[in-house]
Amino acid sequence: MAVRWFLVGLIVLATVATDLLQSHEMKNHGRIQRVGLVGLRRLLTSLAMRPKLIISFALMAVSFAAFVALLSISELSFAVPVTAASYSAETVLARLWLKETVQLRRWFGAVLVTAGVILIGL
Repeated sequence: MAVRWFLVGLIVLATVATDLLQSHEMKNHGRIQRVGLVGLRRLLTSLAMRPKLIISFALMAVSFAAFVALLSISELSFAVPVTAASYSAETVLARLWLKETVQLRRWFGAVLVTAGVILIGL
């Protein structure tokens, strides 16, 4: 039981950190102007020089590995809903760290997700 909740926490933390770092780096990068092979190559080269983005990829791998481990000891009907706690955490941190404007409807949605995670976790 403790291992299961440890994996849930690891998944949520790694997912939240991944998404926040990626959003932060892409906002710093700016709008992608060119699409195509030349533009894609330039974009990938530029993004490869951003340490926070590279860290986010490593955290994404941690999240995936923890999710696979969670699936080996829990049902899918538990694993997917409880890891949705990352959505609520990301909403709060998007407001606090990324300084995004979060509309009341999105706050309400985050509260509903949190309530659902609590119900599944009982």
